[in-house]
Amino acid sequence: MRILYLLALAFLLVFASCRATERHEPSQRVLFVGNSLTYVGNVPAIYSALAAANGRTVTSDMIVRGGATLAQRVADGSVARALAAKKYSTLVVQERGGDLTCSFGPDSCIQSRQAIQALATLAGKHGVTVILLGTYQPHPAASRNLIDKESAAAAEAGIPYVEVSGKLQHLRSVAPDMTWFAADGMHPGKDLALLNAMLVYRALHGALPEPRPLTVTAPIYGSTSGLTETLRRADAPPPLPDTPGEVRYTSGTLKTLLDTIGSAVGG
Repeated sequence: MRILYLLALAFLLVFASCRATERHEPSQRVLFVGNSLTYVGNVPAIYSALAAANGRTVTSDMIVRGGATLAQRVADGSVARALAAKKYSTLVVQERGGDLTCSFGPDSCIQSRQAIQALATLAGKHGVTVILLGTYQPHPAASRNLIDKESAAAAEAGIPYVEVSGKLQHLRSVAPDMTWFAADGMHPGKDLALLNAMLVYRALHGALPEPRPLTVTAPIYGSTSGLTETLRRADAPPPLPDTPGEVRYTSGTLKTLLDTIGSAVGG
């Protein structure tokens, strides 16, 4: 009996040790690549905080720069170097607003689609899942056109598309007092940044987060950030010392967003 007891105890100790190791090792590493639509409000850090609040261990890195295009990130090799250096599970790419709708000329559409395809192919060589995080347009007709172009680009590259603009349209009508846009009227406000992060969470985990109060302890960037395309953790110290270091969301805010995300409204 004593031998059996010692064997059982040894098994439990080994099991507990393995569980402790699992808790300390990131189960998922996600790389966000984009521009100010990605870093204003720090979508990667909000996503990590949502994951942690729902019992998941995630590390989010980012390669972001204001006004940057995905074609630039293909050309400079920054994403290729990051994927070669670290074992990422997922690559989340977000294009500069307007590129896929030819707002910067017909070449911008072609270059954007080619870049999305190139990043999808590159990630596939590393066994990394890729998703295209959509952008948004405030006007309904422009929003519908944007969704068509983004979904077509994702389908062409063979990757999932996370639609944002239609859901934002609906949320602005049912919750007009929420902070959808920054003070400049263009960049994401704190609630739009949360919407983006929640949509990424659902895309990666196949479920919605719980509507719990959420505190994000990380740089909460504005449009002036000091960020360059250097690879960095989402919660790394900011380049500019006056960057706010925290944002909080109530359970009511999460529930408002979850009610729309969980419905069929907005695609």
